[in-house]
Amino acid sequence: TLSLHDALPIWPILEVLRGAFSSSTQVLEIGSGTGEHAAFFAGMLPHLVWQPTDVPAHLPGIAAWRDAVALPNLRVPLALDVDAGEWPVTEADAVFTSNTLHIMSWASVGHFFEGIGRVLRPGGVLAVYGPFSDDGKHTAESNARFDAFLRERDPLSGVRDWQAVDGLAKKQGLSLTGDHAMPANNRMLIWRHIL
Repeated sequence: TLSLHDALPIWPILEVLRGAFSSSTQVLEIGSGTGEHAAFFAGMLPHLVWQPTDVPAHLPGIAAWRDAVALPNLRVPLALDVDAGEWPVTEADAVFTSNTLHIMSWASVGHFFEGIGRVLRPGGVLAVYGPFSDDGKHTAESNARFDAFLRERDPLSGVRDWQAVDGLAKKQGLSLTGDHAMPANNRMLIWRHIL
């Protein structure tokens, strides 16, 4: 049994992914963290082959979760650096990431979307979960505090403006098709690769 001990609202995310990834077969998860959410989603969405990735330091923890659940559709985790010109996965029809864009530099967010443009098949779906500001304004006081905390820790990080992020997505042929309110003032943005 998974012990989902952190604040990620797992069930609301699952409900969005059920719809967004209903026609998908291969999911690339970028920034899998501890790996417990990959294990959960792979178990709840058995029609998907789930490929977790993260920086090398996180791979042992992800592998431990994979071993614990022993699901046939959960792949061995791979090292992925969004800033790299080549990613270890070259094709997917769905991509999921959670709570990553605000811990990257803006340049890295750009590289993230460039990578999505390379690997996401035409018609494929990108789902991004996390906090976003709206036209330069925070949508909640808690998000403003979180943004200040992030920028104090790393001046290159911070809560991203969804319109600015959408601008990067559009450059890669991605069209915003969904914007779902999530608990704790987060959102789930859904794009489809229209090229």
